[in-house]
Amino acid sequence: MRIEADAVLRHPREAVFTAYRDDLPAFVEFLPNVRAIEVLERREEGGVVHLHNRMHGATELPAPLAQRLEERFLSWDDRARWDRSEWSCRWRISTHAFESAVRCTGRSDFIDLGGDRTRLEIGGELSIELGEVKAVPAFLAGSLGRTAERFLVRQISANLAAVADALAAYLREDTVA
Repeated sequence: MRIEADAVLRHPREAVFTAYRDDLPAFVEFLPNVRAIEVLERREEGGVVHLHNRMHGATELPAPLAQRLEERFLSWDDRARWDRSEWSCRWRISTHAFESAVRCTGRSDFIDLGGDRTRLEIGGELSIELGEVKAVPAFLAGSLGRTAERFLVRQISANLAAVADALAAYLREDTVA
């Protein structure tokens, strides 16, 4: 299923691109569905930066469940290739639960609109193949997978829009200081 989110930010492209790439953990306070972001790896090759971030969801679980399930079900890895020459980021999200069944990839483009305005266009694809999960009966895998895709696309699209809002709030705060 297709994932899409677009936003126009009232900040120059350089500031938007750099803050999104380098400062994402700093504006987690503006992300309602993310509790923490860990930078696990950062590698630079010329004008390209490769990042591996681990995101921790903010959904509250009862304490006994949280200890057992949080890492598996409420966190995910985001691997991204930031290319300044294209003003783009290609990304891949890996879940910790049902990793072989979920595929999520996409691209974010940072378009200079002039006048210190930047359009952030995010597009991607999500597919869930529940046939890969042994606990799911084959006759249910297709319909459950499509239902899960629709649900997750809504969640991911909302989260991507929230990132654009968080980025705008972070940049406003950053310019005040």
